[in-house]
Amino acid sequence: MHFLELNLHNTLLKAISEEGFVNPTPIQEKVIPLVLAGKDVIGSAQTGTGKTAAFALPILQRILDGGNVVKRGKRITALVLSPTRELAVQIDQTFKSLQKHTQITSSVVYGGMSIEPQKDVLKKGIDILIATPGRLLDLYKQEYFHPDYIETLVIDEADLMLDMGFIDDVQKISKICPEEKQVLFFSATMPLKLVGVSEELLTDPETVAVAPRSSAAKTVKQKLYYVPKAKKMELCLHLLRNTIKGRILIFRRTIFGVEKLEQTLLKNNYSAVSLHGDKSQAKRQEALEQFKSGEVKILIATDVASRGIDIDQLDAVINFDLPNIPETYVHRIGRTGRAGDSGLAFSFCGADEKDYVIAIQKLTHAVIEVEDEHPYPLDPNAKPQVHKKKSGSKHKKGRKSEASKKKKSRWY
Repeated sequence: MHFLELNLHNTLLKAISEEGFVNPTPIQEKVIPLVLAGKDVIGSAQTGTGKTAAFALPILQRILDGGNVVKRGKRITALVLSPTRELAVQIDQTFKSLQKHTQITSSVVYGGMSIEPQKDVLKKGIDILIATPGRLLDLYKQEYFHPDYIETLVIDEADLMLDMGFIDDVQKISKICPEEKQVLFFSATMPLKLVGVSEELLTDPETVAVAPRSSAAKTVKQKLYYVPKAKKMELCLHLLRNTIKGRILIFRRTIFGVEKLEQTLLKNNYSAVSLHGDKSQAKRQEALEQFKSGEVKILIATDVASRGIDIDQLDAVINFDLPNIPETYVHRIGRTGRAGDSGLAFSFCGADEKDYVIAIQKLTHAVIEVEDEHPYPLDPNAKPQVHKKKSGSKHKKGRKSEASKKKKSRWY
């Protein structure tokens, strides 16, 4: 299919052409006609499938079909909810690139920065608003956000909304919007609770599933390294010196792990930045821009912080810690090997992560190639470490320790 077959407005086709797109992706091909027909949609697709344009293009088309945009009084007619600030900014950038030959306006609001400039934007009026749930509710309580004219509500990365505890806010926002509205619901996975939420928010939805997360990209060459947990850092440095080159995204399970690896790489003269939830919005944006521009070659991130961020031309992904959810593995390695390019995925597996490998291979119906030739092999008989709490106390019953006597404040 060609974009011309979707009967889009000439101004949108011009912007699409300037962005270098000729044919719609599978999700765009399926979702755009449904949205134009006014249907509620549940879309299942991961980052990199063209999902944002799949809802942005028909939203822009419907606003243009509604007549002269200027005469609408710049009332918000489309609202897009995003779980993270980075994803919200990225969605706004997509809208701006597609609407540049129209008079349609969009803006983004999120927490972690001053609310005053966002109030000013809403006062002046816009057609499309992209927002994180918490900041949007703050603006609604202060009577700067007026949802009375919203025709389309988009809920993006709904499963991450659930993980981050935003789903109740999403339901509140849906209730303050007009009852007669179109709802577009995008989620990579559909846990039982999300199924219930979707049934509550959507009316007779059409379901579109594209590139299920159970299939790893064929363009990604995967390698598995069995390594003692205590030697993962050494293995990482060894591979960076001898094997892995280019732009690299490294995943760690915890914020502490991300920071520890970043400090180690910096000490070893690697240009690295990190992305995690404890960083301020300004620091997160700075890190992302440094990596995207090529100023820094290595980005270390948690799954939550990196979700939804589209990074082009990624050479390799390293799973320093294997995820305990197999779908997350597929999502991680899907960041490389895009648009026909080949990519590499390296995974480190300790004795306590072997079950994760089994779950991943069961989900993907494929065996990950094991690389034995490295300096830090794991003993095949190694057992997971079990941390047992010592019973009893070193102090006699009824006696306080010296620390307690001094009333020292503990770090925990």
